[in-house]
Amino acid sequence: MEQFIYKKSDDVLALSASMSDFTYKKHCHEEYAVGVTLRGIQQYQLGGSFQSSHRGGVMLFNREQYHDGSSYDRDGIDYIMLYFRPELVSEVLGGRELRFDTPIVYDRGLARQICALSSAVQSGREDALSGELLLSLIERLARTADDTAVSRATDNRFIELAKEMMLGSLGDVLKLEELCLAFGMSKFQFIRGFKQHAGISPYQFFLNCKIEHARRSIERTKDIYAAVADYGFFDLTHLNRHFKSMFGITAYEYMSQLS
Repeated sequence: MEQFIYKKSDDVLALSASMSDFTYKKHCHEEYAVGVTLRGIQQYQLGGSFQSSHRGGVMLFNREQYHDGSSYDRDGIDYIMLYFRPELVSEVLGGRELRFDTPIVYDRGLARQICALSSAVQSGREDALSGELLLSLIERLARTADDTAVSRATDNRFIELAKEMMLGSLGDVLKLEELCLAFGMSKFQFIRGFKQHAGISPYQFFLNCKIEHARRSIERTKDIYAAVADYGFFDLTHLNRHFKSMFGITAYEYMSQLS
C-alpha cells in the first residue's frame, strides 16, 4: 500500500511514508532533507551514483541535490523524512551551511534523534521540547558531516545567475532563448553547461521550482487554485500530476493533510 503522510510545523516538514510500487521521478528540494529507513531497502540515484539504504540507514541530502527513489522489491519500504529550511540551519550553525559528503550513515543515535523529532512533528506537538530536539539534531548533523562538509557554498556565477532568472519567472513558461541570449550561448551550449554543473536540465530545474513554490503557496494560503494560477500550471490536473511525481501524493491530497 502506498501511503505518504505530511505534517508541517513552523520549522520542519515531516513525511512518514510506506511504498512498494511507487517510484519518485528525479527531483530535488530547496531544503536539507534527512531520513531513516525503517523497513526494507530504499534505492535511489544521487548525483550520478547508486545508493541503497537498508533498515536503520540515515539518509542525508544536501540542498538542491537531485535524486529519485524506489523500493528494492515488492515487499516495500517504510521510512521517515525531515526537511529543514536553509535559513534555519544557518541560524543554528552561525551562518554556516551543511554539506554531507556521505549520503548514508548507520548511526543509531542519530536515527533515534530523527525519529523523535519526526514523532513530535507528526503528533502536532509544538512545545519547548520540540525546539530542543530540532536544535540538538541540527548540531548533531553538523558533527556527523566531515570537517570539510560544513562550509560555504562554492560560487558558480553562471549557474546561480541562470537559477535567479528562472526563479524570477516561475509563473511563465521557461524562456530558454532569453537565457541563452543573456549568457551568449547557443541552446545546446546552455543546456549542456547547466546540466553539467547543476546535475539536471534547465527544464527539470524550472519545473521542480514551480512545484516547490506551489507547495509553499498551498501551505501559506490553503488555496490550491491560486497555486495553479500563480505558478503557471495549465490546470489542477497538471499540477497534481507533477506534484505526485515529487511528493508521492497530489497537491489536493497534500492540502487536505494540512487541514
